[in-house]
Amino acid sequence: MATGKFELRAYLFIDQLQPQLAQFVAADNKVYDPAEYDAAIMLELAPAMEIHTMIDLALKATRVRLGSVVTERQFGMMQIQHADQGEVTAAGRAVFEATGLGLGDRAEVQVVTNKLIRSIEQDHAISFTGTSRGNMVVAGQSVLIMETTPAAYLTLACNEALKAANVNLVTIRPFGATGRLVLAGKESEIDSAAAAALASLEALNAETRASRGR
Repeated sequence: MATGKFELRAYLFIDQLQPQLAQFVAADNKVYDPAEYDAAIMLELAPAMEIHTMIDLALKATRVRLGSVVTERQFGMMQIQHADQGEVTAAGRAVFEATGLGLGDRAEVQVVTNKLIRSIEQDHAISFTGTSRGNMVVAGQSVLIMETTPAAYLTLACNEALKAANVNLVTIRPFGATGRLVLAGKESEIDSAAAAALASLEALNAETRASRGR
């Protein structure tokens, strides 16, 4: 939703980055690697290059570290993190004050794909492993494939799934027009992970609507 000169596409707060997700981010990171159980915020807004102003503001106002930056044609996205949740939330407030935005201005998340594949065959497992950025997939495991728009919200879904169940993070792509998350594990664990991921996104939408007063 646009407010004045800014449009807030995504804003999410993570209380504790789960180890697999923190390490996944660190493995492909070009800025400051998050530590396991850091708190984090992901924020995506337009115009894209204004994200650099917001990064500068957050880093000067608090002790947060910059985890990642993605700039596309329309939107810019940043991830900031710190072991102290208060530092992270203070950085978020500083950005909101500077832009005049709030939680009610962020886009609601839409789940594009929410698919469970149970007890996959070996050839299928190999195909997932071939495109994996994290763990391998083996025959007999069950797989969750989730896609959302905005893509950034998959980070929250992934983190809550990893809290709720003993599953392996295969890949996550939390940027672009549509994001993708793939998790694998035992059938009962994948069921629990899928339920937690979906519940987190439903709760996020409920919070957004409540912030709009409806």
